[in-house]
Amino acid sequence: MESFNERESRKKEVIAIIGAGISGLLACKYAITKGFDPIVFESESSIGGVWSKTIESTKLQTPKPLYQFSDFPWPDSVTEMFPDHQTVLEYIESYARHFDLLRHIHFNSKVLSLSYEDGEPSLSGDWNDAFSSKGKWNVNVQDTLTLSTQVYQVDFVVVCVGRFSQVPNIPEFPPNKGPEAFEGQVIHSIDYSKMDSTTATNFVKGKQVAVVGFQKSGMDIAMESSTVNGKRLFCDLPLTLCRFIVNLD
Repeated sequence: MESFNERESRKKEVIAIIGAGISGLLACKYAITKGFDPIVFESESSIGGVWSKTIESTKLQTPKPLYQFSDFPWPDSVTEMFPDHQTVLEYIESYARHFDLLRHIHFNSKVLSLSYEDGEPSLSGDWNDAFSSKGKWNVNVQDTLTLSTQVYQVDFVVVCVGRFSQVPNIPEFPPNKGPEAFEGQVIHSIDYSKMDSTTATNFVKGKQVAVVGFQKSGMDIAMESSTVNGKRLFCDLPLTLCRFIVNLD
């Protein structure tokens, strides 16, 4: 007969994965293949990360063959080299369904805090040390619908929230020289991307828009604004060029 200690040793280590974007889904699938029990906490009601809430006109800026899962190629039905954001999201959702990842995901679950009990967490980077029996992680999770909280105890935590997860990059302005000095309305691209197509169109229609920032979201917003207003009201896109002086002497 199997002893209690033997049964305990056969239990799967539980891994908490924060975020159900592409990185979170990959971490979930990898954990399953290695025999672990993953729990994915996603604060939103759907998977996809940045692709689940993005600007209506956004398309993939990387050629499709360079932006795909190594074990799940794009379907033959997608013929565009740069698919739109909805097609990308459908591809990500198909990946999750194909590998049965959705049953591991807790939606509307926002991680509020992490704490470690019984010893110091290993920082050596060694996979075996990470699952030491000396300690456990406490994951404090809030249900965003009911605002109730629950603490999950796990063996390991993987943070997959991404660089652009609900954290707007807003520069610091000198006193009285920031948005408060501007008579118009100032919003961040994150807030714009949360609008549906009709709301976004009505928001920029009939307005002269200045977009600060020259990355992908800035270019997409500038294009949408120009499409809505045409030549009558142009869209400003200030650009700062960095120039480097190299002394070759």
